[in-house]
Amino acid sequence: MLKVKKSLRALFVVTIVTIVALTSNINAAFAAEPDPDTPLNQENLQKLSATEVKKLENGVQFDLGEYNAFIRIYSEDLVKVSVLKDGQEEKDSPAIQKKDWKTPRFKTTDGENEYTISTKELTIKISKSPFGVKFLDKQGNVINEDYMKNGASSGYENGKPYVYKKTSKDENFYGFGEQTGSTLNKRGKSLGMWNMDSYGYTNKTKYVYASIPFFMGLKDGKAYGIMFDNSHRSYYEMASKSDDYYYFYANGGPLTYYFMNGPEISDVLEQYTELTGKIKLPPEWSLGLQQSAWAYTPEQLVDIAKTYRDKKIPLDTLNFDIDYMDGYRVFTWSDRYKNAFKEIENMKGLHTVAINDPGVKKDENYSIYNEGIENNYFVKQSDGKPYIGPVWPGDSAFPNFLNSDVKNWWSDHIASSLLNEGVDGIWNDMNEPAVFNDADGYFHTLPLDSYGEDDQNNKVLHSEFHNLYGHLENEATYDAWKKSKPNERPFILTRDMFAGSQRYAAIWTGDSMSTWEHLQMSLPMNMNLGLSGASFVGNDIGGFGGQANSELFARWIELGSFLPFARVHYDQWSDRNYHQEPWSFGKDVENISKKYIEMRYQLMPYLYNAFKDASETGKPVQQPLVYHYQEDENTYNISDQFMFGDSMMLAPVVEEGKTSREVYLPEGETWIDYWTKKEYEGGQTISVDAPLDHLPIFMKEDSIVPTREVQQHTGEKDLTNLVLDTYVDDEASYSFYEDDSKSLDHEKGEFDVTNFNIEQKRNKIEFSKSLEADHFDSKIEQYTIKLNNEEAPEKVQAGGNKYQKVNSLDDLTNTKRSFFYDEKTKTVYVNIPVEEKKKVQVNFNNKVEVNANLTNN
Repeated sequence: MLKVKKSLRALFVVTIVTIVALTSNINAAFAAEPDPDTPLNQENLQKLSATEVKKLENGVQFDLGEYNAFIRIYSEDLVKVSVLKDGQEEKDSPAIQKKDWKTPRFKTTDGENEYTISTKELTIKISKSPFGVKFLDKQGNVINEDYMKNGASSGYENGKPYVYKKTSKDENFYGFGEQTGSTLNKRGKSLGMWNMDSYGYTNKTKYVYASIPFFMGLKDGKAYGIMFDNSHRSYYEMASKSDDYYYFYANGGPLTYYFMNGPEISDVLEQYTELTGKIKLPPEWSLGLQQSAWAYTPEQLVDIAKTYRDKKIPLDTLNFDIDYMDGYRVFTWSDRYKNAFKEIENMKGLHTVAINDPGVKKDENYSIYNEGIENNYFVKQSDGKPYIGPVWPGDSAFPNFLNSDVKNWWSDHIASSLLNEGVDGIWNDMNEPAVFNDADGYFHTLPLDSYGEDDQNNKVLHSEFHNLYGHLENEATYDAWKKSKPNERPFILTRDMFAGSQRYAAIWTGDSMSTWEHLQMSLPMNMNLGLSGASFVGNDIGGFGGQANSELFARWIELGSFLPFARVHYDQWSDRNYHQEPWSFGKDVENISKKYIEMRYQLMPYLYNAFKDASETGKPVQQPLVYHYQEDENTYNISDQFMFGDSMMLAPVVEEGKTSREVYLPEGETWIDYWTKKEYEGGQTISVDAPLDHLPIFMKEDSIVPTREVQQHTGEKDLTNLVLDTYVDDEASYSFYEDDSKSLDHEKGEFDVTNFNIEQKRNKIEFSKSLEADHFDSKIEQYTIKLNNEEAPEKVQAGGNKYQKVNSLDDLTNTKRSFFYDEKTKTVYVNIPVEEKKKVQVNFNNKVEVNANLTNN
């Protein structure tokens, strides 16, 4: 958030050495950069060879002289590969959650120069001299292999662990956590991972806020994954030097990586999130719209909350940025903001999220600082004294989250000062960690030779725990709920992540700018984060820095209403006259905003179920087309379309002045235009009109999308009428999950799962349901089946019960066992009481084949 408007007087209480010159149109921006990259000296690579082999209970050990290599079999499709110095302990980073793997049966064969390990799904061939690893599927096809031409496929170069892998021109790469750039596919890119406070980043910025050292390869339509379990600064040359190989390495630490076989992308992602943890099912309120700004006054916060309600634009949450604190001291409140907070908390259906930074102000009259000093809780500089560096409150100390006592102390204060006061969620910012010390030569973070101490009193240099800092802070924050609200679901939003952080927090992509470049870039950034296990992801709607115009905000709110995490957030400190609420750009944009925000709330049952899927399988909520259609090569490089859940495809407009766009429809499906109901055969690119108020949306045929009536906030009304928006040509099914949406009771089994099936049978459509789980007191009284693109039915019945034909949707809602046909939209609506036991049949006289209207553009 570092920026200054030229015409404003300096208001900071600290000296900020790096100043960002800003005007209302942003004429300069600053993205902090780390020290220069450390290149890999390719003339100094190790040539390792195995002299002895030893079979272990869960794998094989190879004696490489000064080093040992370990191939450990975690599952039929998951293998851990390590090359460590002789006597060095195999140690997992904090990213790894699951450690109690049940080793599957495997066979080994020791050949003259090749050792083979076989599971039910994988064959692993290890070359002894030179040492190298090759993975094959059960059909004998090579999935992935070390690049052996240089004779040094893996090892250490001057202490830097590295791995070279063979590739071909048709292999594509996805994931890598949070990366800039306009493309989803990262083949040919040179990527880096070192968490940085990157305000105003661009498509070419190499280092941003989060580091997730995991990626997927897709070759011959089959996927695999690699997780480099190393927290040091790392580098990924993804066929950027040659079409024949890619490689990754780190500035230090162990050579340890996990290999995951697909062949489906979904298989890889499920294994990765089983290893590092899946997101927890969030509270439903956190899926509603959130509104935020840096430097809202207390009066503005209250007024904005009231304006949302007065204008009947749905809103669930207001965020409190750093202004609420007393002099930016963490765990304190300014009296004026505390009063505003209480007023908002008393408004029906509004929740609050409070920002929290790790920097603790150096102030001998400040209890938090004194506690940290007295208990030795802060990161130390090389001479053993606490490191003090400038951030928002001025000179500050930084908690050593490597230590359990420190994490416990931090979570105690979050519980007592924030959660116990009524705050509903925590927003962890500045946790790269960012420090305004650039002029001292420290590259906007703690000195690399500063250190923390772990629970065993081992010194861990900042060069190793830098990328873990926010992860460990998020863990401490998560634990605060156990102390304050033990049966409530946590909501934590973080700017910084490492692999595994998804089990604690949602992520947003930091201080984006109000530009078309950032709008476009947000799509591949979010989708690659989703492909890295971080399903709960979003961006600052409208952009944070600079100022959006009406067109840009309209396009951004259209897209933003369908992000997993939806929050409008902007910089108001730089220009008090600029506003970025939905009504700030005129009535037309207000109407557009309301239209799409209301759609989000209508789709809340669908969105909530998508998050349930993510919590069980690691599946993204905002999915790139390649996730579903990896057999369709045309999806491999699509960066501006995505699936919202499994059934809805969105093609937002992300270019200035455009009122139409090309849309690719993946092959193997029939696609229905959500607005016009026109049907298209997949495997083609079409041109669609997209005026300012129009977001192109396409529904996948044979889908059911659960919806409900619009609410002004989640939980405003009980869900009594579940609408099943259905597009059926053959058969559609949906498993609908329901719980109380806020507590942890679902972990004790208190939930319902209802399986719906809608099937086309000659001249009738048949609806049936079955209860898979019935342990929640659901308030649903009826299901409304919405059948799109249908002729008028002759009759509707369930067994001997005939359904009554009514003349309006209002009549339908109020009449049990009824149906209504909307001739204008060619839609059949059927009201089915929840207690209906028999199959419901919608009968037609002479049903026209749907394919007769199919468009092949």
